[in-house]
Amino acid sequence: MADYQTIRPSGQTAGVGARSAQIDAGLRAHMNKVYGLMSVGMLLTGGVAWAVGTNDAMVQAIFATPLKWVVMFAPLIMVFAFSALINRLSVAAAQLFFYVYAAAMGLSLSFIFAVYTDTSIAQTFLVTAIAFAGLSLYGYTTKKDLSGMGTFLMMGLIGLIVASIVNIFLASSAMAFAISVIGVLIFAGLTAYDTQSIKNTYLQHAEMGDQEWLGKAAIMGALNLYLDFINMFMFLLQFLGNRE
Repeated sequence: MADYQTIRPSGQTAGVGARSAQIDAGLRAHMNKVYGLMSVGMLLTGGVAWAVGTNDAMVQAIFATPLKWVVMFAPLIMVFAFSALINRLSVAAAQLFFYVYAAAMGLSLSFIFAVYTDTSIAQTFLVTAIAFAGLSLYGYTTKKDLSGMGTFLMMGLIGLIVASIVNIFLASSAMAFAISVIGVLIFAGLTAYDTQSIKNTYLQHAEMGDQEWLGKAAIMGALNLYLDFINMFMFLLQFLGNRE
């Protein structure tokens, strides 16, 4: 005979199912917002990079003068500032900051149009987009817990940043090659890890219904995936790019 204590009332079962469906719909909307924000950021970066990089006078004015150091390091300073300020910003202000950051990144990367052929840039972008889509899809759908990768990847990222800064002054081709290989692997792993993290963060906080918090979480998620894409693209360009 069935134990009546283990049988849920039909209304309760229906309520749980409706709530689950609501969370699933909310997750889809959240992920669409993340990818949408990221896409707008990518368009801003590409547009600024192309506009500046195809103008010889602007390239010379920026990258043939000490101004290049400001342009190169501004995005790094901005991303740390953004992480520190996100809790004090409104959703609208955080989104605007993200778009300004994407434009600044475009200015920083504009030199690639003066160094590499347009065809190789387009081909590398396509390869990066395909790899990113596959890795992000894996991170979203896999049942495997990728959280254990986080500490390892962050340690590798810190080491990569330090090595990249050091090599600006050393200009070692062998070190640059090693940095590029490691960089592709790290940001490939971060793409899957960050996607799963964005999904899990939403699921953990969906019950709270704090729309402002979820809005900021979507912006931070978009920033993380944006950085994964941009960095994977730049490291792949070291291998696939044909110089002018």
